[in-house]
Amino acid sequence: MSRTVLGLLAAFLAANISFGYFKYVREVKPAESSGQHYVVVDETLWRHARPDLGDVRIYSQQNEIPYKLITESGGTETEQKSFRVLQPGVVDGKTQFLLDMSGVPEYDRIQLKLATKDFVAHARVEGQDDPHGARWSDLGTTTLYDLSTERLGRNSTLQIPLSTYKYLRITVDRTVKPGDVQGGTAGVTRAQKAVWRDLNSQAAVSQQDGNGQGGSAGTQGTTTVLAFWVPENVPVERVVFAIAPAQQNFWRAVEVQSDKEAWSGSGEISRIHMMRDGQRIDSEQTFLDIEGVGPSTLKIKIYNGDDAPLQLMGAHLQQYERRIYFDSPSGAEASFYYGDEKLGVPVFDYAKLFKKDASADQVGFRPEQANVAYTGRPDERPWSERHPAVLWIAIVAAVAILGTIALRSMKTATT
Repeated sequence: MSRTVLGLLAAFLAANISFGYFKYVREVKPAESSGQHYVVVDETLWRHARPDLGDVRIYSQQNEIPYKLITESGGTETEQKSFRVLQPGVVDGKTQFLLDMSGVPEYDRIQLKLATKDFVAHARVEGQDDPHGARWSDLGTTTLYDLSTERLGRNSTLQIPLSTYKYLRITVDRTVKPGDVQGGTAGVTRAQKAVWRDLNSQAAVSQQDGNGQGGSAGTQGTTTVLAFWVPENVPVERVVFAIAPAQQNFWRAVEVQSDKEAWSGSGEISRIHMMRDGQRIDSEQTFLDIEGVGPSTLKIKIYNGDDAPLQLMGAHLQQYERRIYFDSPSGAEASFYYGDEKLGVPVFDYAKLFKKDASADQVGFRPEQANVAYTGRPDERPWSERHPAVLWIAIVAAVAILGTIALRSMKTATT
């Protein structure tokens, strides 16, 4: 135990703080500058703190330091609004129609509702405030497709630069007919990038032959199974697959199961780089969002159908990075205490008014130590619950005494 921890222990005891309730302590390396700092939660902290991290407390000398726990999950904000489809028809051998965007203040994604199936088409997007104007601004071209029959997915979303035009003119190859355009929605997506943290995880990979039972995916043939062991309390939010570059176009249904075959998520992974009807399609997704918390075994099942198993080079688990933000002066030493299952979640004004500083520095943890002052919480149960044997002895004695009295009374009555 370092001098810092011993000094802090003495200060806590003098201040009558319930320091003995924490099982573990970790110092952090002194910050090189004053202001906002953060530490990244790792497997060591997950293993011994509560799953919600609500028992974590930070102290420096005699003072408790308020903090804010942030999950760097990113996110998007999209307000989707419907639009009207106007004047669908055929121009120069292609399908053309207008979208009335007057009810959508700004947008960068247009989700079309199309009735047609099994097609590939280029869609050119142009913008204009006057539907009868002669000069339309070119907003780009998107490849729309539906390859669901071949189990290769679909795309009916037009992605364009952020725009405010009142009208859009869409020109699509004739594989999409005017009557196939049934409407859609549009909006702007503002994304905050997630911060991912790799877990120390390795998968045991096996292949299962088909037996007519394809799980919820309803497929037959071979199934690739990846088994991961998740340490206690550690949350898992994503599995990332490394698939050989030589692997040709594929689309696979994937299912995630936890202990006792419980469902934890499902989805698809795919890679599509191909020419179809003279059009180029480029799409790839080799990760799957999942839900899991250790200790458990996560089974990732890739349903191959009648195709050969994917050329899988590896896979690993990820979680959103959890950061604990706090303020401290330059050179100050702070210690994290945790391991009290009954401690309530803290409520700090600092957390309520928190604003992340983009220039906040990360500080590192030192090795974990057992809290030498740990005594555990006193037993707060009622006396009867803490001494059940004594209570039962008293009950038996009372019954025996009452029985003796009743027996004597019966003898007296008969004489």
